[in-house]
Amino acid sequence: MDDKEKELRSEIAEMVREIHKLRKEKEEFIPGKSRVPYAGRFYDEREIISLVNTSIDFWLTAGPRADELERNLAKHLGVKKAILTNSGSSANLLAVSALTSKKLDDRLKAGDEIIVPATSFPTTVNPIIQNKLVPVFVDVELGNYNLDINKLDAALSSRTRGLMFAHTLGNPADMNKIMDFVKKNKLYFIEDNCDSLDSKFDGELTGNFGDIATYSFYPAHHMTTGEGGALTTNNGRLSKEIISFRDWGKDCWCETGKSNTCGKRFAWKLGSLPEGYDHKYIFSEIGYNLKMTDMQASVGIEQLKKLPEFTKRRKENFRDYYDFLKKYENRIILPESHELADPSWFAFPITVRENSGFKRKDLVRFLEDKNIETRMLFAGNIVRQPAYIDIEKRVIGNLENSDYIMNNTFFIGVSPVVSNEMRDYVKESFSEFFSKY
Repeated sequence: MDDKEKELRSEIAEMVREIHKLRKEKEEFIPGKSRVPYAGRFYDEREIISLVNTSIDFWLTAGPRADELERNLAKHLGVKKAILTNSGSSANLLAVSALTSKKLDDRLKAGDEIIVPATSFPTTVNPIIQNKLVPVFVDVELGNYNLDINKLDAALSSRTRGLMFAHTLGNPADMNKIMDFVKKNKLYFIEDNCDSLDSKFDGELTGNFGDIATYSFYPAHHMTTGEGGALTTNNGRLSKEIISFRDWGKDCWCETGKSNTCGKRFAWKLGSLPEGYDHKYIFSEIGYNLKMTDMQASVGIEQLKKLPEFTKRRKENFRDYYDFLKKYENRIILPESHELADPSWFAFPITVRENSGFKRKDLVRFLEDKNIETRMLFAGNIVRQPAYIDIEKRVIGNLENSDYIMNNTFFIGVSPVVSNEMRDYVKESFSEFFSKY
């Protein structure tokens, strides 16, 4: 880059700073009129400058910025390999698909069963179905909302091959018991960490327990690239299969813009192709195109630097709400976590107790009328969702807790976008509501 271009980029960066400053000066929270979001993008001029610089480079696909984010993410998480993709949902699809690869000696096959919690987000379950595997649904626990470990043995069968679940709303499950179960039964474990970036169990980051972990960088999550996600693994074989499924099913593992990494590009003999067919165009899997772009990665690079600050803010917001709402414990169930867990909370879940004098709809409507965003706990009991009624599945027990959550649980936000002013307004609104009951 010559001096003139550096000078022009510097001028552009300064203009971006001014634009961002002008926008921030116009921001004002007006209680009752301004929306209190449950989540959202939290950024400053640095993300915009990074994005503008990448757009000037005009690298429209995955490239050097994506490589940099993968390296930085792997370093932060303490894993061997991070692989970017275009969403957390795609990350889950790639994780399950990779385990079906014919290149694996112990691959998943059609009809194999994967244990999942009934209170789930759809894309934790969908890849199981899409790969012709069978989900086995177990109930969850009230309060921590993670799968009920006591139900796992009942879910086992001769076809059980894996376990897949998310740490609900960033709240780590009991990983000591989970890993004992996984190891005892020689199961694959896919750890959906989309809601749990920076959460820890017994000092270890969640996402570091499974064969493969998945992450989401959607704006509602702990950091954002807009649309975006990632997978991590310490297994070199699995990382190659993930990349293959992500990149059209190609057998070649060359990075974008590179050729002949293997050193024998025209010396392969695979399938019934002619010997020497270009390895860059040999396809060994039924794959997809699920890559992240460099422009998205450029935002993620700056966001990752701020992750400790984001995590601190989430914990502060959560703790303030918890301390305030504790006096209403006779009417609502407050969230709880394992004694070894250190959650980076995605949100603050609230469950209305029986005989509380009001219904969830009453409290949710009141908050929404106050311009305070609420959300259900994802799909509730997903078995009852229209898309899942007729699928091949097994259900363990009556899923009574998942049903209770479906009818009585919601959450509010603890994202860094929730300011102190907003938080105070939310608490005042809860006080007003409970004064009526």
